[in-house]
Amino acid sequence: MDFAGAYSAENLSFLAEGLVVTLIVAGASIVLSFLIGCVVGIIRYTQLPVLSPILLAGVELIRNLPLLLIIFFMRFALPEIGINLGLVAATVTGLTIFEAAMIAEIVRGGLASIEKGQIEAARSSGLGSLQTLWHIVLPQGLRRMVPPLVSQFISLLKDTSLAVVISLPELMHHAGIVIGHGYTYTIPILLLVALIYFSVNFVLSVISRRLETRHV
Repeated sequence: MDFAGAYSAENLSFLAEGLVVTLIVAGASIVLSFLIGCVVGIIRYTQLPVLSPILLAGVELIRNLPLLLIIFFMRFALPEIGINLGLVAATVTGLTIFEAAMIAEIVRGGLASIEKGQIEAARSSGLGSLQTLWHIVLPQGLRRMVPPLVSQFISLLKDTSLAVVISLPELMHHAGIVIGHGYTYTIPILLLVALIYFSVNFVLSVISRRLETRHV
């Protein structure tokens, strides 16, 4: 095990470049999947005719597909019909579609967990359906969603490593290149990558616990 060689300035800089790509992809996917998931989850909760059943079918389909298959589809299948996405765009699109389906169910479940008595009280006080959703259901539901949402975001961050199969220059891809320069780098580099993933995810977990405690 050559820790000194593995942790050379050049290698660390190269890994940092991969980490930046990982964070960019994860950040973009988190924002997009959250926005789309919220919209889909709210529609599912309100049970809009026609649209809600269609979205249910789409969510169930996506949730039961491997994420790797979706990433492969975005990168290699779409060009067959004239849609060419770059490495980053294909990964973000695949992650967003997959995670949005997961988040939609979290949002729907969070909203459905609000006691019906509160909804009935709001309606009896003169609030309309949308007003009740906006002022009563959503604020409480979002607070209850924080732990599962953060857990899903952590999974998303780790899932960015799957894009190594399409040669996205993210952290694991760069780690593999460094390891390829010398077999004695394998354990030091993998330990460092594990520490990086742990550190980022631990920060997200701490933020989740503080948000949850603040709203208890």
